[in-house]
Amino acid sequence: MEPGTIVEYIDRKQIVCAVVLGNKNQKLRMLTEHNREVSHAEKRLAHVSSDRLDPRTGRDALVNLLKTTVVRRRKLQKQIDVEALWEVLHAEATWIDPQTMAEFSFDGEISSDHTSAVMRALFEDRLYFKFDTHRFSPNSPERVAQIAAQAALEARKAHTMEEGSRWIKEVLESPHPSAPSNKEEIIEILKSFYLFGKDSPQYNIGKEIVSRSGLDPKDGPFHLLVKLGIWNHDENLNLHRFGISDTFPPEVTEAVKELDDKKTEVKPDGKRRDLTELSTITIDGQGTLDFDDAISIEPEGDGFRLWIHVTDVSHFLEKQGAVDEEALARGSSIYMPDKRMPMLPRPLTENLCSLKDGQNRLAITITARLDNSARVLEYEIFPSIIRVNRQMTYYDANLMVDQDSKLSAIFEVAQKFRRFRLNAGAIQLTLPEMNVWIDSNREISVTQINRESPSRFMVSECMILANWLAGRFFRDQGQSTIFRSQLEPRGRLIDEGGGTLYQNWMQRRLLSRVIIGIEPEPHTGVGLDVYVTLTSPLRKYLDLATQRQLRSLLGLEASYSDEDLRFIIQTVEQPMSYITVLQRERLRYWILRYLERHAGQKEEALVLEKRRHRYIILLTKYMIECSLPLNCRADLKPEDTILVKLERISARADTIGLSLA
Repeated sequence: MEPGTIVEYIDRKQIVCAVVLGNKNQKLRMLTEHNREVSHAEKRLAHVSSDRLDPRTGRDALVNLLKTTVVRRRKLQKQIDVEALWEVLHAEATWIDPQTMAEFSFDGEISSDHTSAVMRALFEDRLYFKFDTHRFSPNSPERVAQIAAQAALEARKAHTMEEGSRWIKEVLESPHPSAPSNKEEIIEILKSFYLFGKDSPQYNIGKEIVSRSGLDPKDGPFHLLVKLGIWNHDENLNLHRFGISDTFPPEVTEAVKELDDKKTEVKPDGKRRDLTELSTITIDGQGTLDFDDAISIEPEGDGFRLWIHVTDVSHFLEKQGAVDEEALARGSSIYMPDKRMPMLPRPLTENLCSLKDGQNRLAITITARLDNSARVLEYEIFPSIIRVNRQMTYYDANLMVDQDSKLSAIFEVAQKFRRFRLNAGAIQLTLPEMNVWIDSNREISVTQINRESPSRFMVSECMILANWLAGRFFRDQGQSTIFRSQLEPRGRLIDEGGGTLYQNWMQRRLLSRVIIGIEPEPHTGVGLDVYVTLTSPLRKYLDLATQRQLRSLLGLEASYSDEDLRFIIQTVEQPMSYITVLQRERLRYWILRYLERHAGQKEEALVLEKRRHRYIILLTKYMIECSLPLNCRADLKPEDTILVKLERISARADTIGLSLA
């Protein structure tokens, strides 16, 4: 290409005008309108003029001439109606050269300025024509609509980013900021960005807003939302991540109201046995309002007659109705130190279906005749009407177990049934349960609950017995249901005599996972040949579904098909995985919140294992695993009991720093 030729090329999404000064190494040496010398391959040029400048003209003069050329071409560009041009040409699905486009756009003789003006107009518009260096193709009407919508979206995003970053700066500077309704979109973007990071569909726009506003991308959005009063300092972020709500949809609330309005007095009929004269006991935690199981016991021969009653929730709950569908989606009630979220609405769990003291209630009863070794001689399952006459707490039952004949009998049966299970190879972990209580002043107390206390022990064993007998009933009747099974553990650290805290804690890692299916298989963990769970239908959907299947065998409703059961198992799997994480992490969070106030304190710990750079230890008072640096100047071994000092604790960051005391 000859020196003096005026050319144009694209650089950083801008059209740059230049004059060719010469050729070197197959590249053009050029002077631009911005008074810069550059080198470009000829094939990268977007426009070549027929006009020439004298390269011997001084540098400043050449730059001024280029600027004059650009001004002239921009004036011509403004005369081009791109939309009108597209209206004429879009039916032609072909590429069109700049000369032809210029002829459609201007009258008279076409110069290089005209073709450049066309190129500039179509390059900057991009809505109506596809640009490919030396030619243009009209977009289809559908493509034009798509590009326009995308452009509108990008413009809206740009506005949101600008407005969002400006507003956040105002919030950061204000001592008492507010969150007006017109900032709801920005707030939702910040939430999504903070909760889901790169997995957020709003990640890019959120990142830009946070960056422009000067917020710390790690914790800034959280503290901002707390400052606005949208979240609190102890916000349960997993509820947001998992999309779990503590309120029920309007259609569910309305359906429950209709149920409550239609309730009638419970009376015996030909299908239900009247057991209201039995002495019937519930034993639960102090704050329990949803009583779903009860126990009766009477001496019989040289053994006992035991009854386990489970509230008949299915009598009130229509399959695939609004309440049932919501319960299936939730999967289970959720219990956390700072919040309880029921699977079913409270009018059901705490009133209509709750086995409340002194009120007749519908139940499914499992009764067994036991010999003096607690061996089951015979059992029966039937629908019943019961009346609880003693509503006891675990604390009350513990105090009275030695003096009360009914409680003593239940405890005796429980001990013998436990022995039966252990002899069959059951693995009984004896680990304390952590209880965290937060009072109205946000004061935290942390205590251990002995899961092997007499009251908890007897209730647990009676429910296991009931679930086993129900499993046998299904198996003997050839009826599929939701069975639970478990293979042998990968190793045994404890035997029927129990074991140390270390052995019990490590044994959990060796247990095989529980399998939920529709075929009866042995359950090694409980040491029984078949097992289901149905004693918590108010709190667990799988128990509710199993109760329905049991009711079908009793002639009270139609059974689920195998396909129905598999669908229920599959549907409940995801919410249950969320709930497991939610409950475990929230308990740990509140224990760490408690420990934040006890930095510098010394605590007993149990060494669990040695890894490459750290020891894994268990804070025995709080039953949480932590790390201790390997360079703690001690040679520790698993099962060692040590004393550690609490250094830096952050519940929000889930970190706890320890040193050897």
